[in-house]
This record gives sequence, C-alpha cells and structure tokens, in this order.
Amino acid sequence: MAARACANPVERVWQLWGQRPPPGGGWDILGQQCFGKPPTAVQTPKPQVTPAMVLEALRRIGLPALEAHTQPETKTLVNFQTIFYTEPQAFTRTITLVGQQVDVEARPRSFTWHHGDGTTATTTSPGAPYPAKDIVYEYSDAHVTVQTSVDVTYTARFSVEGGAWQSIPETVTITGPAAALRISEATALLSGQYH
Repeated sequence: MAARACANPVERVWQLWGQRPPPGGGWDILGQQCFGKPPTAVQTPKPQVTPAMVLEALRRIGLPALEAHTQPETKTLVNFQTIFYTEPQAFTRTITLVGQQVDVEARPRSFTWHHGDGTTATTTSPGAPYPAKDIVYEYSDAHVTVQTSVDVTYTARFSVEGGAWQSIPETVTITGPAAALRISEATALLSGQYH
C-alpha cells in the first residue's frame, strides 16, 4: 500500500480512483501523486527599482558640494587673469531599495562658476591650479569684494543586485559654498635713484 504522505510537508497526496466493472463494482486506487509546491523565487518577481527611485534616494543622501578655488586666493587684481578651479570627488554608494542592493555612481558633468559680479560661466572641466590656466576670469571693477562659488551638475547610474548599469536620465545640481575674493587695483611704485 502506498504511503499517504509527501516528502514535502507543504504538498498533499492526490489519489486517482477507478471503479471495477459489475458485478463487483468496487473502487480501486489507480495511482497517487504529490502536488502543491510553494511558489519559487522565479515565480515571484521582485519589485522593480526605477531611475526615479534612485534619483530620489540620491537627493535624500546628498551629493558632494564643491568649493571654488581662485589663484590668487583671497585677493586678485582688476584686469588680471584670475584662475578658477575645483577638486571633484568621486561618489559611489551602495543603498537598499525595495529590499534590493543597489550600487550607485555619480560623476560631475558640468561646472557653473559664479564670479560674484553677476557673471557666470559653465565648463565641463573642473579647471586646475597654476601654472594651468584652463579657466580664467578678468574682473573689471576694483575696490570690491565678491563672493565666488561653483555649482556642480552630476549624472548618475545604478546597478541592481550586480546587474547591468542603467543611466538616470535626470541630473542633480549641487550649489557650492561662497568664498570672499577682494578685487584690487595695481599701483605703480618708483624705486631706486633717478637723476
């Protein structure tokens, strides 16, 4: 006689019965099988992680704000090529969204320089300190102090559970802190003895 239990306790035994022909007409078990397996992970899809969800998480976490550096540092001259640059930071983070591990990378795409006199310039380069002169600006008004800064616009991508990288179509712009820069005028001085 076949056992009336399945190896997996979640499953149930199903029996197929058949009736004998008359005159006996009794019933016989023709076979039995276990059915009722629980759904597998493949049958239960995980919630989808969308670019909008990752973008919202990035805005909540916050991307690095960058400081605008100038050379000369705190005081420059009118009609003089003042160097601007910043020091970008790599941003990588692993976060959990809807129960899944998501790797996120963000990179600077552009930099908007605020010279402090009402003018701005946008570059794809972060600039570099002297002797490089990648990004320069000449002030036209002397005897003023301006507030310089840089806004950085990031692009980002993400990978869910080690899968393929996906781009986030929107960008995130972070405003950097302001730094004071005094604009002065060069004064010619005579030195030595003249006859």
